[in-house]
Amino acid sequence: MDEPWLRHYDDGVPASLEYPRVALTHYLAQSASRFADHACTIYKDQSISFAQMDTLSDQLAAALGALGVEKGDRVGLLLPNIPQFVLAFYAILKAGGVVVALNPQYKQRELEYQIEDSGLRVMIAMAELNALLDQVTQTLPLTAIILTEAEDAFCLADTLQQASKSQQFEPSKPGVYWLLDLLRYRDRHWQPVEVLPNDVAIFQYSGGTTGISKAAIGLHRNLAANTLQFRRWLVGLEEGKEAVLAAIPLYHVYGMVIAMSLGVALGASLILIQNPRDLDEMLAIIERYQPTLFPGVPNMYQAINQHPDVTSGKVNLHSIKACISGSAPLLLETKITFEGITGGKLMEGYGLSEAPTATHCNPMFGENRSGSIGLPLPDVDCRIVDLENGVTQLMSGEIGELVIKGPQVMRGYHQRPEEDRITIVDGWLHTGDIAWMDEDGYFYLVDRKKELIKIGGFQVWPREVEEVIALHPAVKEVAVSGVLDDDMVEIVKTWVVLKPNYSATSEEIRSWCRLHLAGYKVPSIVAFRDDLPRTTVGKILRRELRRMHTEGLA
Repeated sequence: MDEPWLRHYDDGVPASLEYPRVALTHYLAQSASRFADHACTIYKDQSISFAQMDTLSDQLAAALGALGVEKGDRVGLLLPNIPQFVLAFYAILKAGGVVVALNPQYKQRELEYQIEDSGLRVMIAMAELNALLDQVTQTLPLTAIILTEAEDAFCLADTLQQASKSQQFEPSKPGVYWLLDLLRYRDRHWQPVEVLPNDVAIFQYSGGTTGISKAAIGLHRNLAANTLQFRRWLVGLEEGKEAVLAAIPLYHVYGMVIAMSLGVALGASLILIQNPRDLDEMLAIIERYQPTLFPGVPNMYQAINQHPDVTSGKVNLHSIKACISGSAPLLLETKITFEGITGGKLMEGYGLSEAPTATHCNPMFGENRSGSIGLPLPDVDCRIVDLENGVTQLMSGEIGELVIKGPQVMRGYHQRPEEDRITIVDGWLHTGDIAWMDEDGYFYLVDRKKELIKIGGFQVWPREVEEVIALHPAVKEVAVSGVLDDDMVEIVKTWVVLKPNYSATSEEIRSWCRLHLAGYKVPSIVAFRDDLPRTTVGKILRRELRRMHTEGLA
């Protein structure tokens, strides 16, 4: 490819890579061989080495096979960031299964939808969710539920020396097993299932371009390719010498690939953070274990910037070399402050579940452009196409839909052939994101295609309005969306969270907008809130705000 972005790659980052034809589990086996005694996971002062994690995942894979898991079967993970997630993830893949990672905060209805849609029959979950799963099994036929407690993490390594007296294991009640019991299971005849690069590795649920939750099918080669792309992109990191602060959820594809899979491929220790909202604990862990790579989201970095122990200089964060920010726009002020505190690099990137997980990132040592999601990764081709016909390629500086082609692009959606036909066209993934590219190949997001607001024939991008309001000195957070007024006409509404000890009126916010925006972009309604609803990785849920507006709640 002779594309403008290639000229801005860091030295040592190639335009194209050679991708080994391997399953995703290859990276764990490789690190277990090269860095056998190095800590794979660190959790509450307890570590499990790469060699131990490789063996433990073999043992659990054998037990899953004994429970009837066959190649292609979907297995659910309902776990937070604890060592059991890493263990179970690789065990499922070794058994030939497909990982369906679910949010452990889900309620019954949310769980039932994704369990039924994916067709999973085996679930590995936290013991505290057993009552909830009991309710689920009243209507859905789960054949096996495997339970674990967070404290089991301290006993995992012990099971390596604890063989069961028999080759069988008994459920604690029909269909319910304990993870530690399964790890003591031994089958001398078990062999890892042959898993090929084109086999399915994950079902990752996404709203996609229509907002309907559906499973993006990620193949082993998709995730392996994206892992290798980022391994080569982060030229300042050395194999066997790094540690990853895994604070973003591993059940989200962002954490799954950029924290877990990349960390495993680097031979880096995964420092697992179960509750990233506990900043005091997280800062203490950073000081104790000295992470070098810290993938996260903007509000996480901003919260650290504002923590009193950080602003007073009590906490030393200088171990951090590289941070990749995703899921939401990264403000320049947040980037500059965090880099000043740590001495590391904070790079904004971009990805989506349909290309698990990343396609763009700013360079580690080269120029980071404010507001840009960066450059396409090696072997990623990108176009900006016309919003109406989805085909005509636009010139630099013109706004259209971002379409992507690359080795990490998913196979398609599970049981959604109609979606596939409009989402992947001639190998090009239509992201539903509106963007533009500058003449040097840096890309900039404008908004989601489905979030476009139309006012009297004019187009209003919520993100543009949000960026203006975010500059108001009293504003901490903001969200903008289109809503219907009493006459069923679409208008612009904003929801604003003010900084502590600051005040502002609706008219002050509107007047501020008039100084910087065309009149039709100025919000008709300004609502003040204590907080904004977000996903687990920090994305503001505009659809939830619209729902609350419709119901008269916001």
